[in-house]
Amino acid sequence: MDRKNQTPQGQTAQVLVEFLEVAINCIVFLKGLYPPQAFERRRYMNVVVNKARHPQLANYIHSSTFALLPFIQKELVERVVVIFYGQEDQIPLEKFVFKLNVNQSFQSNINENDLEFSLRSFLIKLNVSQPITKPLSSGTNWEITAYFREIPCKENNGEVINAWIPTDTKQWMQPSEITPVKSMNYDPLKVQLFIEHPSPTEPRERD
Repeated sequence: MDRKNQTPQGQTAQVLVEFLEVAINCIVFLKGLYPPQAFERRRYMNVVVNKARHPQLANYIHSSTFALLPFIQKELVERVVVIFYGQEDQIPLEKFVFKLNVNQSFQSNINENDLEFSLRSFLIKLNVSQPITKPLSSGTNWEITAYFREIPCKENNGEVINAWIPTDTKQWMQPSEITPVKSMNYDPLKVQLFIEHPSPTEPRERD
């Protein structure tokens, strides 16, 4: 996509959704829910990453991230979360949380190389994050969930909004344990990545 005539927010959002697609591929590969041959090694931002080869898996990640583009441009998306949850009870076991902020008042030109260099550090960190994650069973399910600051107007982006449906994944009843992974602040973009796990006091059974 040509970014030359885009606003700083538009340029930033485009780079960000491309990054999120790659990062989520890395997370899914990291969790080992699919055989290694379901992925292929690619280079992105001069970092070796693993990208899904299976058409349905690759399309789910791609369509989910790029459907967020118009909402990230308008700073409507607060968080993008990869949730791993139990197959039977749908209670989250682990969450990878990308907390986003795109400065709407920023008007200067952005240097995409510098922006990509800042985001590149997340991919490097994810590649060595196995020790801080939780082992998951082969029956674990997962989904990509977006949290919006406000409900988007359906009149302007009806088709895109229809791609998103309310999640059935349950919420934790106790405050979660948070493990920071990486953060960056490069105007107009701020990104935080952290992992959430249930509290040791979280009830394991629900009525």
